[in-house]
Amino acid sequence: MTAAQLTARRGGPLKGRVRAPGDKSISHRALILGALATGETKIEGLLEGEDVKRTAAAMAAFGAEVERLGEGAWRVRGHGGLAEPKDVVDCGNSGTGVRLIMGAAAGYDLAATFTGDESLRGRPMRRVLKPLGEMGASWTARSNERLPLTLKGGGLKRIAYRLPEPSAQVKSAVLLAGLNAAGGAEVIEPEATRDHTERMLRAFGVNVEVKDADDERRIVVPGGQALTGTFVRVPGDPSSAAFPLVAALITPGSEVTVEGVLLNPLRTGLFETLREMGADLTYSNVREESGEQVGDITARHSALTGVVVPPGRAPSMIDEYPILGVAAAFAEGPTVMRGLAELRVKESDRIALMARGLEACGVAVEEEPEGLTVVGAVRANHGVAGGAAVTTHGDHRIAMSHLVLGLASGEAVSVDQPGMIATSFPGFVELMRSLGGEIAAV
Repeated sequence: MTAAQLTARRGGPLKGRVRAPGDKSISHRALILGALATGETKIEGLLEGEDVKRTAAAMAAFGAEVERLGEGAWRVRGHGGLAEPKDVVDCGNSGTGVRLIMGAAAGYDLAATFTGDESLRGRPMRRVLKPLGEMGASWTARSNERLPLTLKGGGLKRIAYRLPEPSAQVKSAVLLAGLNAAGGAEVIEPEATRDHTERMLRAFGVNVEVKDADDERRIVVPGGQALTGTFVRVPGDPSSAAFPLVAALITPGSEVTVEGVLLNPLRTGLFETLREMGADLTYSNVREESGEQVGDITARHSALTGVVVPPGRAPSMIDEYPILGVAAAFAEGPTVMRGLAELRVKESDRIALMARGLEACGVAVEEEPEGLTVVGAVRANHGVAGGAAVTTHGDHRIAMSHLVLGLASGEAVSVDQPGMIATSFPGFVELMRSLGGEIAAV
């Protein structure tokens, strides 16, 4: 996509059945575990966004054979471990990719230098480096542990690490490092985060122990375990499915079904919240594929009401708060979102960017250090004005969220740097157009 801007404007109702791109979290993990394993791993439904392509290239740099067989179909032939890369490993915009790869690489006697795009180079790596350092890894980096960064692995010892804040990326990095640590690794979670790493490790033949208590979850991976290549079918990404589903909820007369969406209970916080707001959101054809629950989700235009979102729900919907902010703009009354400190250090400061974008579109917003309250604009004869040109700072979820807002607002909404949408949702514009959405390049 080479357009300098994309513009969305209100049109008719959205109708149709579509399939969301493959889940990004599972796609990253399938490539990484395939590289760590011995033998062949075949992957179907892999997200072919820029972030995941960077992880595929990184696994090839670490010595795995990585081959694209067709659309969404990939093969990884691993050799039971990682070899030292001959060049710098560029992870592009992917925070998930670089943090998980650093965890995996820390278990081997090698040195690897990581970099990324301007956004990723500005994101702190301290949270993941701290436990890796306690296990015995070392590194040199820019100030505040930012990329470019050279990591030296090998000789790791066991750790029992309590996460200071919920983070599936940090948890996963520690567990992957623990595969080659003397005594393995244990992670203690005060709040459960997405568990794709634990599920997929089991699919690759690894013993993973999960112990739930009243106030914490303990995940243990004994060390010295070998991974065996397997088959992985990647379900549709709920974070991506959220965009056409919310667009249907806020556009009169709409009915949209997204097929094959991941329904892991640690990823469905947004759908739970939307239902609490009064959304007509239904599941069908629910089944299990590759150890994950998937199903089809149908959304119909609904009268929404503002709610207070429990802060403890944040780990199950951390990437979906921007699109929830759009749904909240079309609700009656305030929607209160708190416990969102992590959004300040995503691809952008998502709290600030959503607040500025919504305000520019005529929505009342109250920004807090770790939260956001959106006061719905749906009152008698009063909807969302729109009419803004929104600055995204290259954040794909900020861009897509405001384009969805433009599909139902009074005036058109434009976003800059639309090329970044391909990092997580290649084909977003084409999919929305296929449902009847009016999105044009400028």
